[in-house]
Amino acid sequence: MSLRALANTLLSSLFEPPCAACAQALRHPLDGAVCEQCWASIRGGVALNEHLHGRHAVDWIGAVDLYEGRLRDIIHALKYERRRSIARPLGALMRTSGAPLLDGAAVVVPVPLHPHRERERGFNQADDLARQLGLPVAPLLRRVRFTTSQIELPAEERHQNVRDAFVLGRIPDPTFAKATAGKPGSRTPAIVVLVDDVSTTGATLDACARVLKAAGVKEVRALTAARVVTGRR
Repeated sequence: MSLRALANTLLSSLFEPPCAACAQALRHPLDGAVCEQCWASIRGGVALNEHLHGRHAVDWIGAVDLYEGRLRDIIHALKYERRRSIARPLGALMRTSGAPLLDGAAVVVPVPLHPHRERERGFNQADDLARQLGLPVAPLLRRVRFTTSQIELPAEERHQNVRDAFVLGRIPDPTFAKATAGKPGSRTPAIVVLVDDVSTTGATLDACARVLKAAGVKEVRALTAARVVTGRR
């Protein structure tokens, strides 16, 4: 038995740490906070990548799976229980499922939290996920209005809730010029991918995309860990 396998056995036997998603005892606690069965229950797939055909400021949107079952539990543990180690394997699933959306993009842009909420939580889960996607992470947006959590609002109020909530942040350095959409010397990336944990109505992503396009971004794609589908919560 290897030293790692022995350590896993001892930790599992002595402390019985629970899976962050299903609460069953972890057989291999050194391998992460979520058990193999819970990860295996997530389908993941390109089927959730969708072209929005002008109905939205986001051009393409994709997700690993629907916001239900174990994926919902995993995201809850990351976001509200501060189990930040989950971001690495969850981000790897996003990178695989969202490969068509990441292809050709210059940067990934995490949806920002308001500074007050980020201080309260201690981190931005969207930023943690973005850092697992294999592209430069660019803080192109700032959140300037403290808004009610979208999950607490009915669908028809969510666009109004995030109206004017975001402004342009820091433009990346000139090394991104080769990926820009027009003028020589422009520092605005041609294609960016917005990253968040969950998309519900898409109102937050839409608000972010409008700011980016007003700044000269040619195409905005969005990649989330999960997507809520009406009637399937």
